[in-house]
Amino acid sequence: MGTVGLSFGSPTSGQGFDVASTVAQIQAANQAIETPLQNQLTALKAEDAVLSSIGTDLSTLSTSLQKLTDFEGVFAEKQGSSSNTDLLSLNSASSTASAGSHTIVIDRLAQTSSEVSTAVSDPNDVLSGSLTIQGHTFNVDAADNDTTLASLAAAINSADIGVKASAVTDSAGSRLSIVSETSGAAGQLTVASALSGASAGNVSFQTGQVGQDAQLTVDGVSITSQSNTVTNAIPGVSFQLLATSASQIQVQITDNTTDIATAISSFVSAFNKVIGDINSVEQSGASGNSAPLLGSPVIAQLQDSLTGSLFGGSASGAIQNIVQLGLTVNNDGTLALDSDTLTSVLNSNLADVTGFLQNSGSFGQRLAAALNSAGTQAPDGAVFLAQQQNSSQEKALNAEITNENALLATQKTNLTNELNAANQILQGIPEQLDEINSVFDSLTGFNPNTKA
Repeated sequence: MGTVGLSFGSPTSGQGFDVASTVAQIQAANQAIETPLQNQLTALKAEDAVLSSIGTDLSTLSTSLQKLTDFEGVFAEKQGSSSNTDLLSLNSASSTASAGSHTIVIDRLAQTSSEVSTAVSDPNDVLSGSLTIQGHTFNVDAADNDTTLASLAAAINSADIGVKASAVTDSAGSRLSIVSETSGAAGQLTVASALSGASAGNVSFQTGQVGQDAQLTVDGVSITSQSNTVTNAIPGVSFQLLATSASQIQVQITDNTTDIATAISSFVSAFNKVIGDINSVEQSGASGNSAPLLGSPVIAQLQDSLTGSLFGGSASGAIQNIVQLGLTVNNDGTLALDSDTLTSVLNSNLADVTGFLQNSGSFGQRLAAALNSAGTQAPDGAVFLAQQQNSSQEKALNAEITNENALLATQKTNLTNELNAANQILQGIPEQLDEINSVFDSLTGFNPNTKA
């Protein structure tokens, strides 16, 4: 606790002293005991910020690696191509698809059934009678409010019978169009009309398009499809039929090495970000102050874990190390990627690359385990444990500061009361002296405050 030098002025002046200022000076000296506590708290919070940043980047690295080590990840992806995209377009190739080539001939496209009425010159013509669609009869009259083409179309749609109705207009007038909501032969419409109009006469229907299934051959096997989007011909593959042709179309299903290369590049970027975090801890700030966590055991543990994992893991066939994937380690611990080398090995030896990342004890699995032990995962992640330790220390420091503030608050109250009492005494001294002089004067006839 520091020493405070206070001046109360002349004790006989009656002016007293500034109690609030005096208490503040004493409190400031006593409060200095909190300075090292606050400094420790500030240092711990700076460490927390670094740990949080490293933890976030380790999480991103784990996610990028998981895409490579997960059996259902990017290595399972497939891509397809069509030799004639005017006839057939590939929609998707899932992980269940097998790499290979398929020959397709499109004999017939699927069609959706539709019916259209004869023209009604006046769209507001009042209709009467009935209309039967797919066995559902609509009695057209004023009571049902469906006596115009538009109101009848609305009534049909509200009935939810698997068709879509609309009033359309052409050069001859307005017509009622009915389209099946089920494509292919299964959606073939049956329409029976007993409609008539006040000015149009009998309203009949004619077939706009017959409902039919697509017909094609895949590798010599005849296949039908209710829709032109075919999902049942090649396992895991969806494609769109665009036109018929007697010529053969070649569909090629391959591994998606483009996405694999992108995922590996993303992994390298994420790895380098973590190494950059670690390297920054070893550098002094602009003011020359040591960076938070400089010399921390957790940083050393992360360095050893990540660097060591780059050279571990069992080989898979011809792939024995990361250099064969086009990866090299720079002097600062970051990774460099040779895209040409990576593309070449993915195209020539994908199976061994997959094993090098996914087999038990492989490079990928060992690195994944190292990241699990390094990150923010409870209960054993290195960053998690460091954060927990800091949190515990911060809690203790905050409690100590809170207790100290409570003592200072009590001290302020007591000091203020005591100094106020002392101040009152000082301010009353001149009056007491006057009383003493008056007594002395009455006894001796001499008043020292009276001039001769």
